[in-house]
Amino acid sequence: MSLTIADFQKLDIRIGKIVNAEKIPQLKKILKVNVDIGGQTIQTVVGGAEFYPAEYFLGKLVVVLVNLTPKVIAGIESKGMLLAADLAGKPVWLTVPEEVPSGTKVR
Repeated sequence: MSLTIADFQKLDIRIGKIVNAEKIPQLKKILKVNVDIGGQTIQTVVGGAEFYPAEYFLGKLVVVLVNLTPKVIAGIESKGMLLAADLAGKPVWLTVPEEVPSGTKVR
């Protein structure tokens, strides 16, 4: 399936900065993170807690899909999605090595 540029432009992908990350009691594979996306902070649930401790995420600049329909996961409303490469089931989070303002659009 191929997409047009108009299809791609419907995606609101931004740079976000992780301001908080925490374990979810009783769950071993997911974490709750708060991401500053420029002017607002969103809460999202991320996988990979069996590979990464919550502290790994703090202060990271990540790539976030912002306009995803919110979903409740493990009783937590998740808005947006951090993007990652899938390396045999292990997420490798897409991060930005240079300082970029939170909320910067990805094109």
